[in-house]
Amino acid sequence: MIAKLSGVIDSLGPDWAVIDVGGVGYLVACSGRALGRLSVGEHATLLVETQVREDAINLYGFAETAERDWFRLLTTVQGVGAKVALAILTVLAPDALMAAIAAGDRAAVTRAAGVGPKLATRILSELKDKVGGMALGAAALAPSAAGSGAAAGAAPSALSDAVSALVNLGYAPSEALAAASRAARLAGDGAPVEALIRGGLAELAPRESL
Repeated sequence: MIAKLSGVIDSLGPDWAVIDVGGVGYLVACSGRALGRLSVGEHATLLVETQVREDAINLYGFAETAERDWFRLLTTVQGVGAKVALAILTVLAPDALMAAIAAGDRAAVTRAAGVGPKLATRILSELKDKVGGMALGAAALAPSAAGSGAAAGAAPSALSDAVSALVNLGYAPSEALAAASRAARLAGDGAPVEALIRGGLAELAPRESL
């Protein structure tokens, strides 16, 4: 089972790369985001997910661990194959995808080729709880996706601490992430954790009265 390849990029296509490792060329399917980091003739290292089928052995390459982990998670959803998973990761970075799922942002997911409203709804539904658990990791909370539900200005540590505080108050992790992210967008750059907690509680308050 191939887990990583290091070599020289031999050639690039719209959704693939050939990486030369000791004279052997490996054809690796990649997201547009990963391909954007590669250049022909340069040395590169790709993390690889190997899928073995009766008629083929397919390699999928990623520039970072988070993207590979999301590929694995997305392909657990019925109707999401490798091609669709790569399409999603092309339009949404890992942190943006997490925020979109936590916030129930179907429009963000349907930006990917091959993802219609029905499939997007299934992805949001099946992955929401899993994303909630991931939301508690500070590293996964780095904000970088304008327009997709991610916080635009808060520091990752402040956002993570705010999410953790809201979870400790009894809110679901996915709800806490969505509320704290909205509060961070409203509060602006450099907002302290206390402001994010207050803003998050304000975002969640209307739900309590339903």
